[in-house]
Amino acid sequence: MSNIVAIVGRPNVGKSTLFNRLTESRKAIVDETSGVTRDRQYGKSDWNGKKFSLIDTGGYVMGGDDEFESEIRKQVRLAIEEADTILFLVDAREGLTPMDEDVAEMLRKSPKKVILVANKVDNSKEMDNLSEFYSLGLGEPVPIAGITGSGTGDLLDLVVEDFDAGEEDDTEGLPRIAVVGRPNVGKSSFINFITGQDRNIVTPIAGTTRDSIYTRYNMFGFDFNFVDTAGLRKKSKVSEDLEFYSVMRSIRAIENSDVCILMLDATQGLEQQDLNIFSLIQRNNKGVVIVVNKWDLVEKETNTHKQFEDLIRSRIAPFTDVPIIFTSVLNKQRIFKVLETAKQVYEARCRRISTSELNDMLLPIVKDQNPPPSVKGKWIKIKYITQLPTRYPQFVFFCNLPQYIRDPYKRFVENRLREMWDFHGVPISIFFRAK
Repeated sequence: MSNIVAIVGRPNVGKSTLFNRLTESRKAIVDETSGVTRDRQYGKSDWNGKKFSLIDTGGYVMGGDDEFESEIRKQVRLAIEEADTILFLVDAREGLTPMDEDVAEMLRKSPKKVILVANKVDNSKEMDNLSEFYSLGLGEPVPIAGITGSGTGDLLDLVVEDFDAGEEDDTEGLPRIAVVGRPNVGKSSFINFITGQDRNIVTPIAGTTRDSIYTRYNMFGFDFNFVDTAGLRKKSKVSEDLEFYSVMRSIRAIENSDVCILMLDATQGLEQQDLNIFSLIQRNNKGVVIVVNKWDLVEKETNTHKQFEDLIRSRIAPFTDVPIIFTSVLNKQRIFKVLETAKQVYEARCRRISTSELNDMLLPIVKDQNPPPSVKGKWIKIKYITQLPTRYPQFVFFCNLPQYIRDPYKRFVENRLREMWDFHGVPISIFFRAK
């Protein structure tokens, strides 16, 4: 089971800086203006072999102070509900504020693990300021400096101490297909049609689907489990932040699946949220099928399949070897084509290529016909290839100077692997190692 860690706190305490530090990325925009994080950011992090998903709860609504504070409370509530561990960030330079006390009051009632983190601790003066945070009743504050990374190792030790190591669930059981996407693109209608039952309640209100459900599907020669983010949601909660909610749920569904059906709304095109979910699928090394739903509602004169497909591929690059299917769940068009394709992608993800076949067919190409270009007058010689015994395709190329292999050559090798053994819809990992 995946672990989700959420960073919460009032604006401008350094949540995005800490997020960038822990995910080793620059995804979150960092700015002195409070509330600049409007889109939620989420990424993967790994500490001592224990992996987890990290969420930066930004997304504050610009407006009056009341609106601002209610939005922060909403964020904290969602984090408490969805995350396994909560990092409550405070600013050691500014000291304790009434808003910090507000957030702490909500967190004290939570059964979840809460770690109080004091950011911007760069010198002994700020260390002296930490004593006032004990009054929050959340234990000893962990001092860090998000900008320099000071103290983040100790923080990560605390974060992962209760997490299980190990990448994925065991390999037994049926293929697990997750249907993911933004709210209201037709995910539940798709599952209801496939299974022939209203297991998931469908309403025109975005975000009515709530809890993850496995639905067994065993018809027409198919046998697998659907992971749908499903279940009725109380109407009072529908006004809550759906984009954030859908991300939280998507993370769970993606990490517990083998293949993801990413549904898009043809009338809205490919939005940033869709790209975020796609990159999450890719980073988790899951198979993917992109389904463009509601195609019946699109003006065919202005949009053809090919134009739409080209647009999608240009935006998901460099991983473009992905099946794209145009459907109308309402008109029951090409639904079974989606299932057939998901099954093919699952089989491709499980594909094992023998070492002898790899070295007979691919080695001559990378060794003799198209070897890596020389670097600083040194020639790189690839001597041997093997596939690793993992749940998704990973290959190791043993060579004399792995440090000189550049990304364009890695892409060339990946494309040859895809062409020769059909890894359509499946992310591939390639490693070059010293022999």
